[in-house]
Amino acid sequence: LLEKFNDTQVDYPRDRCVHELFEAHVAKRPDAVAVAFEGATLTFAELNARANRLAHHLRSLGVRPDDRVAVCADRSLEMVVALMATLKAGGAYVPLDPNYPHDRLAYMLGDCKPSVLLTQQALVGLLSGLAHSAQAVVLDAPTPAWSALSDANPERIATESGARHLAYVIYTSG
Repeated sequence: LLEKFNDTQVDYPRDRCVHELFEAHVAKRPDAVAVAFEGATLTFAELNARANRLAHHLRSLGVRPDDRVAVCADRSLEMVVALMATLKAGGAYVPLDPNYPHDRLAYMLGDCKPSVLLTQQALVGLLSGLAHSAQAVVLDAPTPAWSALSDANPERIATESGARHLAYVIYTSG
């Protein structure tokens, strides 16, 4: 009983990216709650649509496979949308904790050289001057530039295999 009950091993589809697996789940359960934060929720379909719009915008800004996209945001629905959108655009997200010391954020941004910096209005002042070459995108802008873009899943970029590209870059304390 223990062996059969705990036999949960499944083959992972190595040729598919995380966001593609997410899209497959969206097709199965679009109305299920995907993420909840402080009383607000997004269904899988809503999260997918918002991430798709932002992903199309990121691509219009030039984000391509292995490009780093810094995400400096407080925990929020926008942060989850930003991470998924970065993957859908083909980029690799670099999470930046806004509570890190200024010098640490400056080092991480200088080292990873992101092409785009996704952040929130309340954090723009904290980050000003740190990411000189990165294009700043404010996730919680009143009328974001991507709000009218397509909510369709972005086409996979024609490369050898999306699963062989960066998904994220994590800086550790060590």
